[in-house]
Amino acid sequence: MDKKAIEYELKKKHYGLYGSSAVQICEWNRKVLRNKEPCYKQVFYGVHTHRCMQFSPSATFCTNECIFCWRPAEYMGIDDAKAEVFPKPKELVKALIEERKKLLSGFGGREGINKELFQEALKPDHFAISLSGEPLIYPYMPQLIKHLKNDLKSRSIFIVSNGTLPKMLKEMIEKDSLPDQFYVSMVAGDEKSYNIIVKPRQKDAWKKYLEFLKLFSTLRCRKVIRFTLITGMNEKNIKQYADLMKMADPDFIEIKAYMHLGYSRERLKMENMPLHKEVIEFSNKLLKELDSFEMIDQHPVSRIVLLKNKNSKVKKDLF
Repeated sequence: MDKKAIEYELKKKHYGLYGSSAVQICEWNRKVLRNKEPCYKQVFYGVHTHRCMQFSPSATFCTNECIFCWRPAEYMGIDDAKAEVFPKPKELVKALIEERKKLLSGFGGREGINKELFQEALKPDHFAISLSGEPLIYPYMPQLIKHLKNDLKSRSIFIVSNGTLPKMLKEMIEKDSLPDQFYVSMVAGDEKSYNIIVKPRQKDAWKKYLEFLKLFSTLRCRKVIRFTLITGMNEKNIKQYADLMKMADPDFIEIKAYMHLGYSRERLKMENMPLHKEVIEFSNKLLKELDSFEMIDQHPVSRIVLLKNKNSKVKKDLF
């Protein structure tokens, strides 16, 4: 599958595209505009679901081929990810905001839509840099963060990284361009399991991941580990996960169920998707190895549990 074919697949899933970047209106955006329950990020952290712009500056490039990814990960390489293929931050954000407006445009006249929320939704104030691909591949990430903060006066910025590019993380630290909340993904506790589950494209991937976790512990922003639980794949080895989590020293840990969606259905089975009670059971086992953490919230619909570091001074709500 070439780049055009990947773009075609993303468009079929109602992504707005601009070059190698993409934006999407997620199901939680749609729900809250109908006065239904908001996304877990609003429940946990207080962000505005309807004003959340979920996007990626490098939507068609990734350093891994994770078996649990619902995207066409096998075809999202990094060989063509040269600096010249990426638009600069101001151009990129402006184009994606316009794409987002197009995706939202049909909602305004629908029955049952909250008109006030719809008007607010046209002006995003929360930016979730996580949609597709690995965002830290984007060569202008420090400038992008500063543009969102200083020029657009964003209320909050989240980044979700797979932890494979410590070099970019170092650059973000050096240029003082961190988001409000930084996520790093975790699915394995040792190199063998890591290679099976994430199928890295880079050499020395596990070594780079460990380097990333150590750097992550030094960040002067809110730090979150997102652990994806996959039944039959990674529900054991609890102490290994706890040791890695202690190394990363996060403020929060999200334990989230793998969801049997998209392309992941070609790699995993429905039985690999945990029930919410299994997520809670796993979380309680993990807490026995992490004395400094406690369970503070959950979102059963999303099959996710939130753990907080009792030693962290960071509050649960951003606002």
